[in-house]
Amino acid sequence: MEQQEVQPIINTYHNFLSTISLDYIRPLMTKIDWEDRLIEIKGAKGVGKTTLMLQHILQAFPNIDDTLYVSLDNLWFKSYSLKELADWFYSQGGRYMFFDEVHYYPYWQTAIKNLTDEYADLHIVFTGSSMLQLEAGEGDLSRRLIDYHLPGLSFREYLKFEGIADFPSYSFEDILQRHVAFCFAIKEKAGSIQPYFNTYLQQGYYPFYKSVRSGYEIRLQHVVNQVLERDYPQIDEVTVPTIEKTKKMLMVLAQSVPQMPTMNSLYGQLETNRNQGLKMLHALERADLLMLLRDNTKSLKALGRPEKVFLHNTNLMYALGAKTEIGTARETFFLNQTSELLPVCYPAKGDFLVDNQYLFEVGGANKTFEQIKDVPNSFLAVDNIEIGYKNRIPLYLFGFLY
Repeated sequence: MEQQEVQPIINTYHNFLSTISLDYIRPLMTKIDWEDRLIEIKGAKGVGKTTLMLQHILQAFPNIDDTLYVSLDNLWFKSYSLKELADWFYSQGGRYMFFDEVHYYPYWQTAIKNLTDEYADLHIVFTGSSMLQLEAGEGDLSRRLIDYHLPGLSFREYLKFEGIADFPSYSFEDILQRHVAFCFAIKEKAGSIQPYFNTYLQQGYYPFYKSVRSGYEIRLQHVVNQVLERDYPQIDEVTVPTIEKTKKMLMVLAQSVPQMPTMNSLYGQLETNRNQGLKMLHALERADLLMLLRDNTKSLKALGRPEKVFLHNTNLMYALGAKTEIGTARETFFLNQTSELLPVCYPAKGDFLVDNQYLFEVGGANKTFEQIKDVPNSFLAVDNIEIGYKNRIPLYLFGFLY
């Protein structure tokens, strides 16, 4: 392969790099051991996976031509193979390759496995949809790679991203025990926190909100369509009718969260059966479009009917025209932020059971312990208060977990 054949890929790479800012870098950057030979970064579309990779290149490589970034959905790959590109790059002395949208490349697992087998000193970082599942077989990578998950912005990150204030993250246990001290420190540094929190619930989870403030909800709708129309069929090989039924399922559920509609009624609307309906439901969960709340940790990954269904984050609630009742938004925020780090289940009493030991009710400033009184390790996550007391903890503080 000649230089001129690769030049379009190089030009695109350089153009992307020229748009990248180092003003704000996600905490995952320092958690990744970038010297591992094979690294996977998964996450929902729009959370900043591409930006993270390109920021690392800018930080770590004085000469950017020692590396190569390419998105594997590039039309260039209609004429050339990934192996041809890697062979050329390696012959030029390159040892660090960064692949975006890996699920768009046919038999991508086998292709990457072959590269790691052939070139013992080649380092590969790749990103993929949160739907991506490694499959055992000829191209099994599960024992070779180190994988990381990039979520959307936490409320803590949002405050820093907006230039309001920079705070450390707090462990869940520390929040339970030291929340009053944390809240005094936050109030001293950022002032009244509630207005920022209200804005974050509507637009703050996906970092691209900054570039499209007036059209954020429309852009988010486009992201959802991209996930279901482009990513989903690449990963699960589903048909167009199944894609359309899955989109309809999402919109039906968006109008009923957090309660589940009668499943038989839902399947009837979608003209599908129970097995296919559950597969679509769990595809939406894997895509980070829904959160499925189950009744115990043993069933967290089971393909079964959940107790409750939530949209994945509050920004999606507003973008998809879902019922945006404040009570649902509060519960969605709590589940979204805590489940990123700890298992959360549906309890017999209360709203959420966190880590199999902490029972929570979520509500507004007038919320009481009436529903969970006399239950050990029970807490209230309360909105519209800025400083708590004993087991009453401000809801926004659970946005400081990461």
